[in-house]
Amino acid sequence: MATLKLREKLPAEAGVKTGKPPVRRADPAKRSRAAPPAKVPLIAETRLPGNQPNKASQRNHRHDGKPHAFKANRNLNAALTPNPSLAGRGAYSAGREPAASHPLKAENQTIHPLSLRERDGVRAVGRDTPRRGGKQRDGFEPGHFNKDRATNPMFAPKPVAGQPDLPRLSKRMAELGLCSRREADEWISNGWVSVDGIVIDVLGSRISPDAKIEVSKETQKHQSETVTIILHKPIGYVSGQAEDGHQPAIVLIHPDNQWQEDSTRKEFKRGYLQGLAPAGRLDIDSTGLLVLTQDGRVARQLIGDDSSIEKEYLVRVEGELSDADFKRLNHGLELDSVVLKPAKVSWQNEDQLRFVLREGRKRQICRMCELVGLTVVGLKRVRIGSVTLGKLPMGNWRYLKPGERF
Repeated sequence: MATLKLREKLPAEAGVKTGKPPVRRADPAKRSRAAPPAKVPLIAETRLPGNQPNKASQRNHRHDGKPHAFKANRNLNAALTPNPSLAGRGAYSAGREPAASHPLKAENQTIHPLSLRERDGVRAVGRDTPRRGGKQRDGFEPGHFNKDRATNPMFAPKPVAGQPDLPRLSKRMAELGLCSRREADEWISNGWVSVDGIVIDVLGSRISPDAKIEVSKETQKHQSETVTIILHKPIGYVSGQAEDGHQPAIVLIHPDNQWQEDSTRKEFKRGYLQGLAPAGRLDIDSTGLLVLTQDGRVARQLIGDDSSIEKEYLVRVEGELSDADFKRLNHGLELDSVVLKPAKVSWQNEDQLRFVLREGRKRQICRMCELVGLTVVGLKRVRIGSVTLGKLPMGNWRYLKPGERF
């Protein structure tokens, strides 16, 4: 038979006070349960004769539990405003009766300090009057709007650029061969251009195609300082910017490479290298005449879209050429789905052809020869317009002569 032994109860379990009060955390946010809840004066409460006090709207428990102050202030303003048509418009503005002098404000109302503001030296109650939009119950007074599209400037059409069909002055000057478009912009900015006797110094100006364009003497001095150089380019140099480790042809333009038989006898100046650019190109494995110029007129004449300057080449080829393919070289080939302009192709000797072209597509001669079964092994340009390579040694250069024209 088992015997159960009961232990003695501890003093706390027996309900005997031990003399040590229980520990509770102090929370200043909690109010004393013995005292009634204090009334916090959040909004204005006005008692009107014969009416019940204006109570605040339902509490918004989604936020901090405070009532909507703007609705209560609206009710207060309706009570404080003498004129019913001004109800809900917020504060008394300058020139009206101050809020402090109103008889209803001094009786039975409690106003939170945050609902009062100073504006224009007058104590204000509630929110401001709506400036744009709103409802009439909030004090919005609709204004007058002119809906007549004929008289209201808001309905006026947007301005259109003046005479967009007329050509720009700089483009027209380039078409007439006076200068390049870049030079034309510079001349216009300097005030050196006049149209029908009026000086034009605004870039982008448009003129009539029949307008008379005149330039001042300063432009002639400006163009006389530009130079055009004829270079006999060797193999291994590129025409434009350096690429794939190959140097540009402009590095050959220095006093040591100037042709000794240059008839111009013009001294070299480092300023001539500024703005000097190739007018046309030669492939890296081609030799011959390369033009470098500072004159925009020369560049446009040689490489412009409407250029018709002849360029003559001597081309060494390998392979067999039939009579039909020979005729196709002169006219009938296409590159990049574009029919080529007629060319003049003739035999210079048994392994060398002479090409005369009026256009300059990329690697045009090599691609033309590939279409008829020929392989180009050497190419040299010997003439551009009326300027020939002549006796100029390879790697040397000379100035364009004063009377020399392409």
